[in-house]
Amino acid sequence: MERIYLDNAATTPLDPQVLETMMPYFTSHFGNPSSIYSYGRESRMAIEKARKSVASLLGAHNSEIFFTSGGTESSNTAILAAIRDLGCTRIISSRIEHHATLHTIEFLHHTGQVDLDYVELLPDGHINLAHLEQLLKGKTGKCLVTLMHANNEIGNLLNLQTVGALCKQYGAIFHSDTVQTVGHYPFNLQETPVHFITGAGHKFHGPKGVGLLYISDRVKIHPFIHGGSQERNMRAGTENVYGIVGFARALELAHENFSDHSAYIASLKQYMMEKLLQEIPETGFNGDPSGNSLYAVLSASFPKTDKSEMLLFNMDIHQVCASGGSACSSGASKGSHVIEALRQFSDDRVTVRFSFSKHNQKEEIDYTIDLLKKIL
Repeated sequence: MERIYLDNAATTPLDPQVLETMMPYFTSHFGNPSSIYSYGRESRMAIEKARKSVASLLGAHNSEIFFTSGGTESSNTAILAAIRDLGCTRIISSRIEHHATLHTIEFLHHTGQVDLDYVELLPDGHINLAHLEQLLKGKTGKCLVTLMHANNEIGNLLNLQTVGALCKQYGAIFHSDTVQTVGHYPFNLQETPVHFITGAGHKFHGPKGVGLLYISDRVKIHPFIHGGSQERNMRAGTENVYGIVGFARALELAHENFSDHSAYIASLKQYMMEKLLQEIPETGFNGDPSGNSLYAVLSASFPKTDKSEMLLFNMDIHQVCASGGSACSSGASKGSHVIEALRQFSDDRVTVRFSFSKHNQKEEIDYTIDLLKKIL
């Protein structure tokens, strides 16, 4: 049988229409965008057309959209710029951020560049907004708040408007890792009080190796990578033209089909939750899956036994791809920092993250649950 892929929060397959859009830039349109002759101008026009499209879809100005190598570079750029260029001396974040954020702010703190506070989590994994305001009230010096829009392991969603309004009230800079939501939700950044957001093409059926950094016109920062005048002097290095073109096309397709695809994917998540509880009553769920949650992610936990400790390995043998948390930590021997921070369940549970896309079918979920029953 064909593999069943249920790890779309890690990466998604490239849409054939995206590949079709990209192909000319691998072959005939190969010019360096910084060259002045026609080959170069073709590439430059493709980049600026992509920028205009992405800005329009996100409700931003063209001048606020910058293309990067991915979400990690984008978050590093924003966080370091907030300290170096915007005068932030204190960071407020959470213990369940993606490591692209968490490791960056830990480095800045351990090297004595900033003070660092973690906002408390509610029992369901959501940010304690009252505690966030308390931390903002008690601040000395300018503050950076960096909180992700949707958690990549449990799917919990943050209200950007509410957090942005708090940051505005207390004069804080607001960065949000939106890698799991750009391409999955509509944005209107002109009406969202956020200074930086991020995106990665491979999370919504675009190419790997290309990302987005939104920098609000309200702030001015210096480049993170030096060496050339690309991206309007903001990111040195020859542009990933085919990646940028693919990013824009993938985002266009995501927006065109948002209503149908999001409803369908949400129905798969709901179906799997109900079937798991019917067939494996000991199943638990991490975070707030039935509440304010990303429609594509379901984090389930099962009792730990000799068999379940090898759960992901046994699922892989039977052609089912899922993860124990973030794919970026898949080589690590220690468990998920997100699940550890939540402490919703004791250590005698095994967590599996299932994440869905438009390509998944209910029959795949039925097969997966039957397999889980056999393994457990």
